[in-house]
Amino acid sequence: MSNQDLVQRAQSVLFQNYRTQPIALVRGEGSWVFDADGKRYLDFIGGIATVSVGHANPRVREALMQQAGLIWHASNLYVTEPQIRLAEKLTAQTKTLKRAFFCNSGTEANEAMIKLARHFQVVNGHPERIEILCFHNSFHGRTMGSLAATGQPKYQQGFGPLPQGFRFLDYGDAKALEAAVSDKTCAVLLEPIQGEAGVLPAPRGYLARVRELCTRHGALMLLDEVQTGMGRTGAWFAHQHERIEPDAMTLAKGIAGGIPLGALLAREDVAKAFTPGTHASTFGGNPLATAAACAVTDLLAEGLIERVQQAGQRLSQRLSAIGGRASGERGLGLLRALLLSEDLAPKVVAKARDLGLLVNAIGERVVRLAPPLTVSDEEIDRASRLLAEAVAKA
Repeated sequence: MSNQDLVQRAQSVLFQNYRTQPIALVRGEGSWVFDADGKRYLDFIGGIATVSVGHANPRVREALMQQAGLIWHASNLYVTEPQIRLAEKLTAQTKTLKRAFFCNSGTEANEAMIKLARHFQVVNGHPERIEILCFHNSFHGRTMGSLAATGQPKYQQGFGPLPQGFRFLDYGDAKALEAAVSDKTCAVLLEPIQGEAGVLPAPRGYLARVRELCTRHGALMLLDEVQTGMGRTGAWFAHQHERIEPDAMTLAKGIAGGIPLGALLAREDVAKAFTPGTHASTFGGNPLATAAACAVTDLLAEGLIERVQQAGQRLSQRLSAIGGRASGERGLGLLRALLLSEDLAPKVVAKARDLGLLVNAIGERVVRLAPPLTVSDEEIDRASRLLAEAVAKA
């Protein structure tokens, strides 16, 4: 069937709650995808940073096929080996986060982390510590708790009343944070890079200041690394660039190469707050998803993270050279934003698609790029040329 046929079918039966582009993707290979009409595109958004090791990665595919021949699902009433193996691999990459809980998505992971923080304070004799400090322009998900923690009112309108106890500060303002954190604070929740705000990195030293204030006041430091984790920024986790350790951290998106999976990692004493019956996920950490994620972690450990550092520098240089109505770039590793001097981002995305390049608009003046971590130098150069042409045509 053609793009038009599939788009029309989708419009007749699916909820119309996405700004879906008028193409139907049917196949992917590495950094490339193909639509129903046979046109190929260089995929520089990668399922919004989920296709971390490329489309149809042979190592991930083999892991899925092997596991599919054994057991698909058992629930968490029983032990499954791939889940244990993945937890061992992830916790080995942190100094202090030694327990893992698995779910299906980033928003579920953040929901679990919010519940864990509140319950940790309760079981440690501080039920009054319910306030969680969050940040303007943040994004933590669409479920009610994670939505309440999201600092973008446009996502919250029409869904109230939302859970209470979330207070919002300006991201990166150390003085405002110092004034807000107190002995009544439950936790501070933030992203090392605010992805949905336009790929905004925290100022240098800011995460260390958050860590210091949380430690001083007995609050938990919670990091949402759903978009920035799993090698995306050139480190296993983005906070490692600042050499600090949170009390809990969420992962998703690229963790299983595009297979749905979310994770919550926490310190041993924090994780103990979740006892049997306090939280659960029916499909969380199922053998198929965790087997895929084990293949991804193996690829990251075999030199891919170092490759991301090099590729990120190359992409940054190419984006900086675009010029014209492109006013600059920002980001870290292979999570990048091209900044525009005019309200052109949606038009740039459309022109780029026509040219065979897939990117993503955030608002009117930011184009986000999150290609597979396996992207080649030649693909980076090609994408940059196409994006420059799209900016000029827009």
